Amino acid sequence: MTSWLVARRHADGTASAWNVANALTVLRVLLVPLMGALLLVEGGQDAGWRLAAFAAFAVAIATDKVDGDLARRHDLVTDFGKLVDPIADKALIGTALVLLSALGELPWWITVVVLGRELGVTLLRLVVIRRGVIPASRGGKAKTVLQSLAIGVYLLPTVDAVAAWKPGLGLGLVLVATLVTVVTGLDYLASAVRGRRLGPRTLPPTS
Repeated sequence: MTSWLVARRHADGTASAWNVANALTVLRVLLVPLMGALLLVEGGQDAGWRLAAFAAFAVAIATDKVDGDLARRHDLVTDFGKLVDPIADKALIGTALVLLSALGELPWWITVVVLGRELGVTLLRLVVIRRGVIPASRGGKAKTVLQSLAIGVYLLPTVDAVAAWKPGLGLGLVLVATLVTVVTGLDYLASAVRGRRLGPRTLPPTS
């Protein structure tokens, strides 16, 4: 089944949207509400449901890595994937941040800063799209990794095994992730301005 999805192509040789990479992206989208529902069971206080929410988040993050690798390795990059993949990522991170803040576990200002940055970058992408798409940079990838690690720590149930190190590690990671989020957002803005000065399709990489 997987080999059929990978091999399927249009008559002109371009990859069909019906491929395993896009299937993993759709799975990530479906895991977003599942993760949210599991996190909210009993107000986020039940260790079992909390661990299930962590597992759903971890699987979703793993699909983000796998679908990208498959798309590049097997030439499965499609317009559908380009559109839905970043939406799935932002939905996953955004949902987790909002729910953790709603549960009183994560300061709202962090959620507002991160989501504000993502909204701003999305709007900038729409503004500069005629001059080219700005690819993700190492800073942007580091931002995603740090955000994922921080959220993963926060999602873990506070049981004896993690109670000693979870608060400090979680707060440290989320503060570093927020700083990197802001810095890469400013870098994106600078890149967009440079691209406007240099002309079409000369935008340097960022995130």
